[in-house]
Amino acid sequence: MFSVQQYSTDRNEAYSLLIKQLSALLEGETNATANLANASALLNQFLDRVNWVGFYTFEEESNQLVLGPFQGLPACVRIPLGRGVCGTSAQNQETLVVKDVHEFPGHIACDAASQSEIVVPLVKDGKLLGVLDIDSPEKARFDEMDRENLEKFTNILLQYI
Repeated sequence: MFSVQQYSTDRNEAYSLLIKQLSALLEGETNATANLANASALLNQFLDRVNWVGFYTFEEESNQLVLGPFQGLPACVRIPLGRGVCGTSAQNQETLVVKDVHEFPGHIACDAASQSEIVVPLVKDGKLLGVLDIDSPEKARFDEMDRENLEKFTNILLQYI
């Protein structure tokens, strides 16, 4: 296992290796829960300066996101679409990079230590499946490079869920 710290001179190279590792890890497996669990564990090992990495899956009947596989402290179980960073990302089906969660209107504080967040929606064939949510105890932890590479990561993941 490697971490982004080992490749600090070229984060894109590190992300490229992460994505290759994800592909190898998921190859041949069709169980969505298992694949989401392994993806969250892989990201948790790879990313530095994070305190929560996981998925919320979309429950169409309730129009809410429901807690899925994750690494970190216990979390909010249900998030309505349009509420908080996760619900807003899911509703708009766009990645959100939030430098300071305390400045985000309606932020849901599941872990008081979280200061910044990135949320990537999981959309397959135009249908919302959920979101990837990553929190950090540092402000401004995530940037454009993280957004681009985590979107690539989720595009690979979507092939297996």
